[in-house]
Amino acid sequence: MRYFIELSYRGTAYHGWQIQPNACSVQQTIEEALSKILRCPTEVVGCGRTDTGVHASFYVAHFESDNSRVEDKDFVYHLNCILPYDIAIHKIYPTELHARFDARYREYKYYVSLAKDPFAGENSWLISAPLDFAKMQRATQIIEGYTDFASMSRVGSDNKTTICEIFCAHWETTEKRATFTIGANRFLRGMVRAIVGTLVEVGRGKIDPENIHRIMAEGKRSAASAAAPPQGLFLTDVKY
Repeated sequence: MRYFIELSYRGTAYHGWQIQPNACSVQQTIEEALSKILRCPTEVVGCGRTDTGVHASFYVAHFESDNSRVEDKDFVYHLNCILPYDIAIHKIYPTELHARFDARYREYKYYVSLAKDPFAGENSWLISAPLDFAKMQRATQIIEGYTDFASMSRVGSDNKTTICEIFCAHWETTEKRATFTIGANRFLRGMVRAIVGTLVEVGRGKIDPENIHRIMAEGKRSAASAAAPPQGLFLTDVKY
C-alpha cells in the first residue's frame, strides 16, 4: 500500500532533499528512520527537489509498505522520535497518488530581512540597503507573463523542458521583512533563487524592470543575476 507523508524540515544541515553521494540529505534521513521502524528497506519519493540549505514548511512524499504498523495511531509519534529535531512528520495516510508526478501546484516563499534580526539569520536573506519594491513588483509582473524559464535554470540541470506555468507571483512588505511568493505547476532547479536574485538587483537599481524581457528572451542562465542565498527559501505548499 502507498502512503503519503506530510512533513516539514529545516534544510540548514542537509544537502537538499535528494540523496547525495557522501552527503547527508533529508530523503536519506527519512528513509533510514522508516527502514529502522518498519525493519525493512523503505524507499521514499518526494514531491520535488530542494537545494542545499533550503527549507520546507510543507512537503509531501510517499512510500510503500505492507506493514500494518503504519496504520497504528502512534506510528507518527514513534517515527518522529527517531528523526532529528529539524525534520517533523505531521501526517501519514493511504493514497493512490504519486508524490511527484501527480502534484499540480507548488508554492515557494522567499524571505528577506530588511533589518538585522538575530532570530532570522538561518531563515532569511538580510539586505540592509534600500530596495525599490515598486520596480520589483513591475519586474515580477513581467516574469509572471513568461513560460520559458531557461534563463532562470541552473546550468547543467537535466530538464526535459524549461517550460513552467506560473499561477501567481508577488511581493509583500512590512517594515522589517519582505516576502516573495510564487506558485507554479513545476519549478526548475535553482529557478526561484535565480528569480529572487534578479529581482533584488532590480530593487537595487542595477537592472531596469523592462530589461527583464531581454533576460528572459536570451534563454541563458548568464543573462540573469546571481542566485539568492538558500536560507531564505521555503517550499510552503503542494496541491494534487
